[in-house]
Amino acid sequence: MELDRIENILEKYFQGETTIAEEKELKEYFSSPNVARHLEQYQPMFGYFSQVKQQKSTQKIPLQTKKRNVAWLSIAASAVVLLGIGTYFFVSEKTAAPAVAQSELGTYDNPEEALKATQKALALLSNNVNVGIESVQYINEYEQSKNKIFKQ
Repeated sequence: MELDRIENILEKYFQGETTIAEEKELKEYFSSPNVARHLEQYQPMFGYFSQVKQQKSTQKIPLQTKKRNVAWLSIAASAVVLLGIGTYFFVSEKTAAPAVAQSELGTYDNPEEALKATQKALALLSNNVNVGIESVQYINEYEQSKNKIFKQ
């Protein structure tokens, strides 16, 4: 009867369904001298588990942690940010177009030159307005065809 019980527990053990109490029972059975002949092959496995359980590690583990000096890290980050901002302003000053005096904006001494500049500006404006009007005509055409199809 006990042998059948041990075989059932051993089958459950290999399926991974045993409880801790059943595993203790298996360890006790396989550590005893009266193990069934056909189960002797499992005796070294359970003997190994009990032997390893009693082993203690004598190796010392160093508990030193790495300290990061956060103050130096923040100072370095600040220096990089300031260097970046300084470089940006230095480069942008050199590449910026020279400022035109406020009094020189839009004034011409020669009336003919002023007329040509005004005509040029109005022509550009007219071209952009014409493109916009053409787009509106396409939308109107689309609306008409949509109304014919869907008949609202």
